[in-house]
Amino acid sequence: MTYIDANVTTQRRPGQIKLYGPEGFEGMRRAGQLAARALDMMASEAKLGVTTAHLDKLIFEFGMDHGAMPATLMYRGYKYSVCTSLNHVVCHGMPENKPLRDGDIVNIDVTYILDGWHGDSSRMYLIGDVPRRAARLVDVTYNALMRAIEMVRPGATMGDMAHAIQTYAESERCSVVRDFCGHGIGRLFHDEPNVLHYGEPGEGVAFRPGMIFTIEPMINLGRPHVKVLADGWTAVTRDRSLSAQFEHTVGVTETGCEIFTLSPKGLHRPPYDDAA
Repeated sequence: MTYIDANVTTQRRPGQIKLYGPEGFEGMRRAGQLAARALDMMASEAKLGVTTAHLDKLIFEFGMDHGAMPATLMYRGYKYSVCTSLNHVVCHGMPENKPLRDGDIVNIDVTYILDGWHGDSSRMYLIGDVPRRAARLVDVTYNALMRAIEMVRPGATMGDMAHAIQTYAESERCSVVRDFCGHGIGRLFHDEPNVLHYGEPGEGVAFRPGMIFTIEPMINLGRPHVKVLADGWTAVTRDRSLSAQFEHTVGVTETGCEIFTLSPKGLHRPPYDDAA
């Protein structure tokens, strides 16, 4: 891997990691906060009896109202403004007209393009009376993400971060999905490097100030294996076990990292009892 100034090219080039300066960090703050505000809104909208198609409509309208385009809309043929992944869906679940049911857990994944910058984040939402094992999985997944973020600083490596996710999740008798990963982000939706959520300490890319990427562990109650359905998008657990995911977009600073997608209302993890 080599590191290049983000101003040199906007193209994705294998093996080249872009390093962003103050302008890039400011653009990512604005885009990240818009995504975070949309997810704050979902805390009061993702409720029993509501359809994920309705949530998709709200995400689209929120973006339009704030001068932003949902990045997923028509991305490689995807027809929706958001991904909504329920229960055993690992990621890339498509909105539908089926109402949310008592006991569901759902991941809502939002990416907005604001002034050319991509703000990407997801959170889990608990619908009605959720079984304890499902709520516990959501807690484990959130904790895994935050443990990973604590590892992001100059001098550490992607392997250090990934190992923190894997060892914690497995100590809680859960598994880490291998088939999907985080990614570099900025002017491009998906850029170098790929960000694995499992690995060994000291391995992989070294963190350098100016790197911007997502961390988005997908954690299963059962085995880590997944399959993609015939629609070409929806990924589910092969054993039908529950899956959960949280995602933040972060930038490496001189002393650690900045989280661009923190909730402005403090609605970081469910239950979102204080949602307006």
